[in-house]
Amino acid sequence: MTNSTTTIHAAITGAVNTALDALQGAGTLPADISRANVTVEPPRDPSHGDLATNAAMVLAKPAKTNPRALAEAIVAQLVKDDAIDSAEIAGPGFINLRLAAGVWQAELDAITALGGDYGRSDMGAGKTVNVEYVSANPTGPMHMGHCRGAVVGDALAGLLEYAGHKVIREYYVNDAGAQVQTLARSVHLRYREALGDDIGEIPEGFYPGDYLKPIGAKLAEEFGDTYKSAPESEWLDLFRMRAVAAMMDMIRADLAQLGIHHDLFSSEAKLQAEGKPEVAETFLRQRGLVYDGILEAPKGKTPEDWEPVELPLFRSTQFGDDQDRPIKKSDGSWTYFGADLAYHFQKSENADALIDIWGADHAGTVKRIKAAVAALTGAEGEAIPFDVKLVQMVQLLRDGEPVKMSKRSGNFITIADMVEEVGKDVVRFTMLTRKPEAQMDFDFAKVVEASKDNPVFYVQYAHARIASVLRKAAEEGIADKAEDARLAAWGDASLLKPEEKALVAEAAQFPRLVEQAARAREPHRIAFFLTDLAAAFHALWNIGNDDPARRFIVEEDLPATGTRLYLAREIGQVIRNGLAILGVEAAERL
Repeated sequence: MTNSTTTIHAAITGAVNTALDALQGAGTLPADISRANVTVEPPRDPSHGDLATNAAMVLAKPAKTNPRALAEAIVAQLVKDDAIDSAEIAGPGFINLRLAAGVWQAELDAITALGGDYGRSDMGAGKTVNVEYVSANPTGPMHMGHCRGAVVGDALAGLLEYAGHKVIREYYVNDAGAQVQTLARSVHLRYREALGDDIGEIPEGFYPGDYLKPIGAKLAEEFGDTYKSAPESEWLDLFRMRAVAAMMDMIRADLAQLGIHHDLFSSEAKLQAEGKPEVAETFLRQRGLVYDGILEAPKGKTPEDWEPVELPLFRSTQFGDDQDRPIKKSDGSWTYFGADLAYHFQKSENADALIDIWGADHAGTVKRIKAAVAALTGAEGEAIPFDVKLVQMVQLLRDGEPVKMSKRSGNFITIADMVEEVGKDVVRFTMLTRKPEAQMDFDFAKVVEASKDNPVFYVQYAHARIASVLRKAAEEGIADKAEDARLAAWGDASLLKPEEKALVAEAAQFPRLVEQAARAREPHRIAFFLTDLAAAFHALWNIGNDDPARRFIVEEDLPATGTRLYLAREIGQVIRNGLAILGVEAAERL
């Protein structure tokens, strides 16, 4: 049987590996056979057993043997493990496992012993992953268009840390280019306004939000009318730097309301000032991956003012892109792609893998930036792993109707608006209730609805119910007596009823799921798991509503009461662990 810190996931995976080790030692399996695709997971049909392994199916071909024959050899080894009650071969060679009754009690003990570390993995082996997310232009407050990507990126960072990676949370500040010059001009208008000028209507193309007024007022206080009528060349760079700094302070404050804190803020302007794009260009030219050539004419009808211009082009077609891409414009300034290429080169110097969280509107640039990273990091061998996760926009609703825009921002709902109305935890969990590539609606009324159809409420209600029953047991003086009775009878496997064992089995999937979600870079899997676990807990609770003898507190049956309180406490621990990965606090009361 497993010890108090060995989970079912680890124990049965270990038993399968021990069986395979024995077969390798006997010569049944080749010594160098890969087990990378061997899995241990619950069967699709629970009636088939508690767990199943595909070991015979995936190893038979490289071992040059029959899957069922190999399955028989594996089963002969597995049944030697006292945690496995039986092992049966199904179909062409799947192995279904039924576990000994004491395993489920041992899993609860493992949750107790591990506490906040239950489900934590060393799969990442301490390798550093750079997760870049949000990276919104510093031209205004964080709004709904940034929110989902911010939550997905932050939850992914938490998941990767829990799975054993070191994580760098990075924000790329796009503080070079036309949009921040427009910001500076918009701030200059507010500066003049603070000095008493009637600026009239905000010109088309400028940023109209009231959030720029305090920045203008601060500049007016500092510089008086020095730049009121001065030519743009005298104030543009100064106002740009001051405006970007103020915007980044605002952005950090907005993100903090969501519980998001980046480790690193990298400046595009600084990147260019330090000559990083030139370094990347030289590196690629030396490898024949940048050349001077004529950019292809735009597809379709060619504009009348288009002229062929020789530009430095990156050979992205060599890495599967549709065409080679310019890294500089005709005026000698860097294209967005050229600067982005250099930025990823910089990131790769301090990480073993890179992940970018982008809005779905950037889908067209994924192929070229992946090509760039492959070229920049694969010169001496295998390229650094690089993944781009695309996040779809969110439609804001209130009782099914589109939400009116925010007055403060000018034309959008801010993250601060959302958090103020429904709370950080509701926003974060809701953003993870669908796959990020799927469209989603965020209905302000529904996300706070006390209904089983609202996954945020359903998960929080499960934890609050657990906290409530544990408080009640303590207040009524039952908790200690029930725990003593449980400990005295804990070896009796019949203490756990079938539905209670099923709840433990659901919770026991958490360590395996953490590793799967981390490998797939999909934190929403944790939210899905928590929703299923909460549903299983509520189903068990409802049995007690129909049958008083099955309630969590039955004073006439202290061993059962102690067992159920213990079960509830550890299910609560698993819920807290999952929510912590997602950056959500568990509710004690609702």
